[in-house]
Amino acid sequence: MNAYNFTFCGTACQALPTGALYLPDQRILCVSDLHLGKSDRIARRSGVMLPPYDVQATLEKLENDIAATRPETLICLGDSFDDLAAAESLDEDARLWLTRLQAGRRWIWIEGNHDPGPVDLVGDHLAQFQTGTLTFRHIATDAPAEVSGHYHPKHRLAGRSRPAFLYDSTRMILPAYGAYTGGLTSGAPDLRGLLGTNPVAILTGRKAIPVPLTETRRAARFPGRSW
Repeated sequence: MNAYNFTFCGTACQALPTGALYLPDQRILCVSDLHLGKSDRIARRSGVMLPPYDVQATLEKLENDIAATRPETLICLGDSFDDLAAAESLDEDARLWLTRLQAGRRWIWIEGNHDPGPVDLVGDHLAQFQTGTLTFRHIATDAPAEVSGHYHPKHRLAGRSRPAFLYDSTRMILPAYGAYTGGLTSGAPDLRGLLGTNPVAILTGRKAIPVPLTETRRAARFPGRSW
């Protein structure tokens, strides 16, 4: 899977190259910020027409990750839908697709700031979820051992920006999983203010690649030097 294996707050983790987080010991797969129906919402509000393939592309990616990891529990970490109308206008094929993905496992919808709250879909609708030492919620707080989303972090390496996991010793922020999602650079004050010492970015793409952010800052200040 070209995943990156690491330990976070005593829990074994795998950062998948797709932007999903897998906890092998608990058999939990977590994805954040699917923003299903974003092309529909943009068309409704602005009249700008995007190819309406975001739902299909996102669910295809999720289906592949489920097939690869076979989780017992799947956590959607908030902003699973772009707004209430997007959730309500999800077509029957997409609803059936979601139902197939949910079959045989626990499915947890964490509330996000875009989410309409409980909708007519199977699963547990929660403000947060805790397992072992970890707490899963949409927006980061000051709590320790926290996994969150919301910010759609990205990180630039070798001139290319990619969606990225960001984590330190107490907090992890997942990248956006949805097909039509933007992102916030890892150096943005909102993100850097959340991270403590020795933060790491894990870049997504063909392979999950860890990059210490402290080394990135030094390389930017002293180009050409080897650390």
